[in-house]
Amino acid sequence: MVCKCFCLGMMVVAAITSVKGTAEVMSHVTAHFGKALDECREEAGLSTDVLDEFKNFWSEDFEVVHRELGCALICMSNKLSLLHDDTRVHRVNMLDYIKNFPNGEVLSEKMVTLIKNCEKQFDNIKDDCDRTVKVAACFKADAKKEGIAPEVAMVETVIELY
Repeated sequence: MVCKCFCLGMMVVAAITSVKGTAEVMSHVTAHFGKALDECREEAGLSTDVLDEFKNFWSEDFEVVHRELGCALICMSNKLSLLHDDTRVHRVNMLDYIKNFPNGEVLSEKMVTLIKNCEKQFDNIKDDCDRTVKVAACFKADAKKEGIAPEVAMVETVIELY
């Protein structure tokens, strides 16, 4: 009985550590990705509100709804060669990008799968910026369900590394 309880306890600790680890990886991905925002904001003439929106992306009460944020996400992704010409995620490039972060291999497949599933749901939206913001909202919700979404404070902590 003691052995069963110990094993169960170890499994719970491993699961919690795994979730914390993937959220930490996601915080690195978010912080690095966000570095392209200033450049894109200037190039595309986006409002300064877009910068604030991106900083609040993982906040519980932040709704991902503004078309302008979708346009910014496209620009940022293009800077990192993460999209095909049709503004859909380039699977191989995205996997490689995520794997470049500490423990990125733990999260890469899961993250790309979530994004690709969201892309399928909104594939009928013709406007790239509108579609991208819908995909981003879907991804945020699914990442939270999967327990891989970082806390805002976690992103703020690692942003200084990039």
